[in-house]
Amino acid sequence: MVARGSQVSRSWHLAFDDLSRGWKQRALWGHLGWQDIKQRYRRSVLGPLWITISMAVTAIALGVLYAGLFGNPIERQLPYILVGFVVWAFIGGCITEGSTVFISNAGLIKHLPAPVSVHVFRLIWRQVLFFAHNLVVYVVMFAVFPQPLGLGSLLVFPAFALLIANGMWVALLIGIVSTRFRDLPPVTQSVVQLMFFLTPIVWIYEDLQNSDNAAIRDRARFAELNPFLHFLETIRRPLLGQSFELRHWVVVLVITVIGWALALVVMRNYRSRVSYWV
Repeated sequence: MVARGSQVSRSWHLAFDDLSRGWKQRALWGHLGWQDIKQRYRRSVLGPLWITISMAVTAIALGVLYAGLFGNPIERQLPYILVGFVVWAFIGGCITEGSTVFISNAGLIKHLPAPVSVHVFRLIWRQVLFFAHNLVVYVVMFAVFPQPLGLGSLLVFPAFALLIANGMWVALLIGIVSTRFRDLPPVTQSVVQLMFFLTPIVWIYEDLQNSDNAAIRDRARFAELNPFLHFLETIRRPLLGQSFELRHWVVVLVITVIGWALALVVMRNYRSRVSYWV
């Protein structure tokens, strides 16, 4: 009987049904996502814009610094960093908060009969709202340093949709595994901090590729092994009016397919154990 019950709980149908029912409960996780933001910035005059202001100040300071270090004009370096910060805030938020998405919602999971995917949808919705707030930085930057936008800039919409899809599977995968292995969240945070410096956010990747030093050009090729580079470039290049690069999209699509395959396997096998592990 135990073995039969275990086999029933490990069902592809139940895994997909969890995602389907979670999506249908948009009113629930949509409301909870709004409440997260309201609660975090209650009695604050500027609310979530404090995150935007903090990010903008940091990006401007680093833009001025690295423009001087690399000898780049500020109108080229600063927009590159500002857009990089906006995109990285979404990526980093999905990963770090995804590692604790079920742990931090232990009370709701134990007492609210809802699909586990509801909590992931809530997390992604909250990050989308933060991303929308942070776009204020891009709008201000665009007013100061206009970018040569064209029809290719519309690619930012499918690029962001792919980013959301990847944030979803990352939160599901890491979130479920972290409920079983509680050492994973701090490790995840450390890895995200490390990847921030290894990803071309404050330094311009093309400058290394076009360097006169052959050794630097060879080392720059290793940056292609960083998956975050490709996610970043699919959004940053359209927002800065830069040319389309097929390789970035291919890598992102491959990662999306493989990532969702892994996440669905984990959901199929361990979704029903989340309520016990938390």
